[in-house]
Amino acid sequence: MADPGAARPGDRPAGSAGRADQKKPSFLADLFAPVGGFGVTFATMFRKLETEEYPEEKRPTQPRYHGRHQLNRHPDGLEKCVGCELCAWACPADAILVEGASNDDSDGGAGRFSPGERYGRVYQINYLRCIFCGLCIEACPTRALTMTNFYELADNNRADLIFTKDQLLAPLQEGMLTPPHPMVDGLEERDYYQGKVARATPEQEAWVKERDAQPEDGLAPSGDPVEGVDTVTSRQVGRDTTEAVRR
Repeated sequence: MADPGAARPGDRPAGSAGRADQKKPSFLADLFAPVGGFGVTFATMFRKLETEEYPEEKRPTQPRYHGRHQLNRHPDGLEKCVGCELCAWACPADAILVEGASNDDSDGGAGRFSPGERYGRVYQINYLRCIFCGLCIEACPTRALTMTNFYELADNNRADLIFTKDQLLAPLQEGMLTPPHPMVDGLEERDYYQGKVARATPEQEAWVKERDAQPEDGLAPSGDPVEGVDTVTSRQVGRDTTEAVRR
C-alpha cells in the first residue's frame, strides 16, 4: 500500500514556492553592489595615518626584541662563552659554528680567555640562515649569548653576513681587560657566575701590562718586523690580529 505522504512524480520540492516568491534586487541595488566592497577603502582614504620616516627616524624596538647576537663578557673582561657548542646544536637553521679550545695558563701557552676549562676559539653566525628564533640563547648555560636590539643587517655581499667572533664580542667596558689574562686570584669559575667579580684587579692589570710590553713573535720591541720572519693577517685568529709565520 502506497504511503499517502510520499512524494509523487511532478511534485515541486518543498520551499521552492517561497524562493520563487522572493523579490529580485532593485536596479539601484544592482548598480551599487560592486562598489559596496570598497566601503572600507573609501572610509580610510581620508583618515590621517602615521607614516614611519625610516631610516631618517627610527622607532625604538621592544625590550625583548630578537636582533643581532652578542657574546658577553665578565666584569674583568674574560669571556662568558665556554665553547660547549650547545647553541649550535639548538639552532634549527644550522646557522652557528663553534669550535672550542682549552685555556692554557702554562708558560708559552695561548693564555686564558674564560674562567672555565674551555673557551670558544671560533664562533661564527651565518645571518643568511638565522631566523632569529632565540633558541640559541635559551640553550646557553652561561648567558654568554644574548640578542641585542640591532636589526639593520642588510648588505650587498653574502660573505659580510657571516659574523665572526671579533664582531660578536661585546665591547670592553670600564674595568675590563682584553683577554687573555688570568682569573682573579683566589676565585673559582663558579665565583664568576655568583657575581663576586666587579672589575679587573690590580694584579690582572699588571699582568696585562707586562704581556703587552713583551714583543710579539716576529716583531722587534719597536714593532718593526724582524728579518727572516713574515707577519700575515689570519681570519682564523681574527681580522685585526697578526701572527708570525716562519719561512
